[in-house]
Amino acid sequence: MSGETRLGALAPLVGYHLRRASSAFAADFSAAMEGSGLRQVPFAVLSIVAANPGINQGAAGRMLGIKRANMVALINDLVDKQLVERGVDASDRRAFALTVTKAGTAALADAVARIEAHEHRMLDDLSIEERTLLLDLLGRIERRSPAPESDENGEA
Repeated sequence: MSGETRLGALAPLVGYHLRRASSAFAADFSAAMEGSGLRQVPFAVLSIVAANPGINQGAAGRMLGIKRANMVALINDLVDKQLVERGVDASDRRAFALTVTKAGTAALADAVARIEAHEHRMLDDLSIEERTLLLDLLGRIERRSPAPESDENGEA
């Protein structure tokens, strides 16, 4: 037997390699965001709200596959940090319309810069074409089934 350990049945399994790649990405993402006050899921919520001013929290939650109860806690946290403001939704007085504050815009810009550096570190040996292909392939996999609802930590 050689000194090299083999993966055996794991070697050809895409799911195994996706999970390992996801773990590597998550660890580097956490390091990149350290001190920012934002984790992955709150960043995603902030991004959706910034891209869709006035969106209600139910619609934002559905876009990200976040359970309603968890979405309330996430929005409360972003409001407490003064990154997002809640107002009455003009089309549905029972719902809240969300907008990003000036502080939220600044936090989002800082987070995006950190994440761009993180992605550059993780993908620096991939060409633009390979990155585009990777996103296309991952998108195809994502579309195979509806996204499961996740909790505030992004766990399904």
